[in-house]
Amino acid sequence: MSSSTAARRFVPLIAALALTLGVSACDTGMNGFIQNKVQGYDLSSDLLAQIRPGQSQALVTTVLGSPQFTNDLGTESAYYYVSTHLTETAFGLASVKDRTILAVYFDKNKRVKDRAVYTLKDGKTFAIETRRTPSYGEDKTFVQSILSSFTGSGTP
Repeated sequence: MSSSTAARRFVPLIAALALTLGVSACDTGMNGFIQNKVQGYDLSSDLLAQIRPGQSQALVTTVLGSPQFTNDLGTESAYYYVSTHLTETAFGLASVKDRTILAVYFDKNKRVKDRAVYTLKDGKTFAIETRRTPSYGEDKTFVQSILSSFTGSGTP
């Protein structure tokens, strides 16, 4: 057996080995297809520990930033900070892993009265009603309009 014949036998093996190494170097597993993202605020336990009763509204804004939502409850008010952790695929499909809402309640003197942390476990799921209430003068389809002109039935 000549050396050129032996070399030709190993060429496909070497090519397959090179291809395998090249593809495995590019492979990042599922991590290349899935990203973890945070929408809104990233509320760490260190930030939450800094908010204590008696602090001013200005200090809360300095520590946490501007709130996403505010609420005036008569003489009292509240700031709401929402943090949502998502898992998003390369194809744009997102699923919520967890959601945390920090509610900071202020008294009439704009001092922290209380704070509460709400998660997905605190929320309630409710069904949205899909039925429609018919109204007077409801739009008719083209076919319904023609049929009602022949039969004389329809709305006055």
